[in-house]
Amino acid sequence: MYEKLQKRSHKWDVQNMVTFVSKYNGCYVASPKMIETHSGSVWRVTWAHPEFGQVLASCSFNRTAIVWEEIVGESNDKQRGQSHWIKRTTLVDSRTSATDVKFAPKHMGLMLTACSADGVVRIYEAPDVMNLSQWSLQHEISSKLSCSCISWNPSSSRAHAPMIAVGSDDSNVTYGGKVQVYEYNEVTRKYAKAETLMTVTDAVHDIAFAPNLGRSFHVLAIATKDVRIFKLVPLRKDSSSSAPTKFEVQVLAQFDSHNSQVWRVRWNITSTLLASSGDDGCVRLWKANYIDSWKCTGILKGDGSLVSGQLGALSGVLGSAAAQSALNGATGR
Repeated sequence: MYEKLQKRSHKWDVQNMVTFVSKYNGCYVASPKMIETHSGSVWRVTWAHPEFGQVLASCSFNRTAIVWEEIVGESNDKQRGQSHWIKRTTLVDSRTSATDVKFAPKHMGLMLTACSADGVVRIYEAPDVMNLSQWSLQHEISSKLSCSCISWNPSSSRAHAPMIAVGSDDSNVTYGGKVQVYEYNEVTRKYAKAETLMTVTDAVHDIAFAPNLGRSFHVLAIATKDVRIFKLVPLRKDSSSSAPTKFEVQVLAQFDSHNSQVWRVRWNITSTLLASSGDDGCVRLWKANYIDSWKCTGILKGDGSLVSGQLGALSGVLGSAAAQSALNGATGR
């Protein structure tokens, strides 16, 4: 049986192609046709929430962001009944390389954020989710630093205003913190800088807010020359004030176990487990104990196999059966 969105993966090369890989009857099958996307290197791809259908966005060195949609073939008899991807729109506002794209949390509607090396974050909205060829530019946020990555705060609580974190790989040492947090203000109807993480001074490659399951604070993971986890505690403010929220920033953890640049960080859905990948060719799993002390609980090699002696540690996180299943699946056994 064909398994939809969550079972589909994607990969991109340093040219201008995207290949879609689908799971069918337990086997992963690559699309017979690669999609020619941009006229430059493709940096990132991201999925929209499945509530909006099979929608994907990509961004490129050629300054564009593209929105794609998967539909069942209806353009001709050969494609009838088969799914294929079509380009819905191309966003061309960036003046330099578009470095990251992210869809906003689903409770905000179908919105797409793109950042670029010109230091501008642009937020677009699809007024009609049934017509993905029309997107309107809603906000432009100038960070004054070259942008490398972005992350939306996924919290749907009314107590938390929409918030987005922006990471920078700018080499200009005159600017301090390479991570800035922007918050939407209902009074001004604009995004304003709420916080700068001044202790992050090295190039930031990836950034990820943890899923917020009713917490009053926010947790943010950062991939730079190491892995860092920050806790942002909102301070009280007058609800009628137009000033952005101020935060008490706490460093929960900092790890240099990769001994190299860290390129990606990702949370599990319950925000209890963080995965990081680096130039050491390994994926490391991090988990906090009951006193909120973080430690590495598993290491996987680039081919999906566990580093020697790590099955027991991974079993403690996933359970023995799940750990062995994950290992067998990753190594193809």
